[in-house]
Amino acid sequence: MSSVFAGACADIIVAMDGPHATSGIEPGGERMDEAMAAVLASKTPAERIAIADGMWRSARSMIDRLVRSEHPEWSVDRVDREVARRLSHGAV
Repeated sequence: MSSVFAGACADIIVAMDGPHATSGIEPGGERMDEAMAAVLASKTPAERIAIADGMWRSARSMIDRLVRSEHPEWSVDRVDREVARRLSHGAV
């Protein structure tokens, strides 16, 4: 997971660990719902990483399908590059 999205997910999930657990603040400044914070706080670190990975895979899959529908003429490589660009907010 190397995108900004994945990093933000991991930051929120990691914030739920240890004695200094918080309800997490997303990069956009929105506060995580307290019920969700409680659910994540009850998870092991491995479970939280698995959740972040699932979120990453889901986002990548949705963007991949969107790009393919917008540009059916593009090659697989071109689609992959565009998906990476969108997930990284243009960093790649």
